[in-house]
Amino acid sequence: TNIMKTLTIHRAESRGLADHGWLKSYHTFSFANYYHPDRMQFGALRVLNDEMVAGGEGFGNHPHENMEIISIPLEGSIHQTDNLGNTGIIPQGAVQVMSAGTGISHSEFNNSKDAAVKFLEIWLFPKIRNTAPRYDHIHINESDRKNQFRKIISPYSQKEGAWVYQDAWFYMSKMDAGLHLDYKLNQSDSGVYAFVLNGSLKVNKQLIHSRDGIGITGHSVVSFEAVNDSEVLLMEIPMNMNIAS
Repeated sequence: TNIMKTLTIHRAESRGLADHGWLKSYHTFSFANYYHPDRMQFGALRVLNDEMVAGGEGFGNHPHENMEIISIPLEGSIHQTDNLGNTGIIPQGAVQVMSAGTGISHSEFNNSKDAAVKFLEIWLFPKIRNTAPRYDHIHINESDRKNQFRKIISPYSQKEGAWVYQDAWFYMSKMDAGLHLDYKLNQSDSGVYAFVLNGSLKVNKQLIHSRDGIGITGHSVVSFEAVNDSEVLLMEIPMNMNIAS
C-alpha cells in the first residue's frame, strides 16, 4: 500500500460529550461545541456520534449539504421527516444513508414516547459534490453478520447494500469469543476505522473495548480477534481525499 502506517486509538471515555438531558451524544471527532484539533476526521470520515435520545424527544428541522449521513439505530427507532415531503421510520436493524448533496432539511425524533433510542450517526465527506439529495436503506438480520463481516454500505460505483457517493465500505460483525477474522482492504489507499459496539476485540493485536474506536492505515489486511462476545462496525475509508470545493 502507498500510505504510511499509522495507528490511532480513541478510547470511549476520551470522547466529547454533549449532555442536554434529553440527548446524550458522544463525539469521537470534533462536532458542535466539542473541538479537538487532533480529532477533526479520519480521511473522509468526519463525524462518528454515538447518540441516545429520550422518549418523545429529537432534533428539530435542520439543514445539511454535501455530506453523506449514515444512521444506524442500535436500540429503538427514529422517525424522520424532511422538506422534500419524505417521512419514514428507521428501525433497529436498518441502516440509512442520506446524501445531502445540494441541500436538504430534516428532523429526527425518537419514534417511542417512553423508551430511549440509541443510534450511530456517521458523516462522510462525499467524493462527488452537489448531487441531488437522496435516501437509501437496507435491513440487516443479526444472523447475516454472525461471525463474518456483513457489508452494509458500498461505494456508488458498486451500489451493493446501501451506497454512498464515496469510495467507502462499511461492515458489521457479531463475533463469538475467540473468533479470528481477517479483513482484506478493497483499496490500497484506504484506512480502516473500527468502532466496538459491545465486547472487547484485538484489532491488529491492539485491545479495544466497547465504544472505543481504532484507526489503522498502511495495512492491506487488518486482523480482528474477539476477546469475548463482541459486535463491531468496520469502516474502510479513503484517506487521500480529492474533494472539489
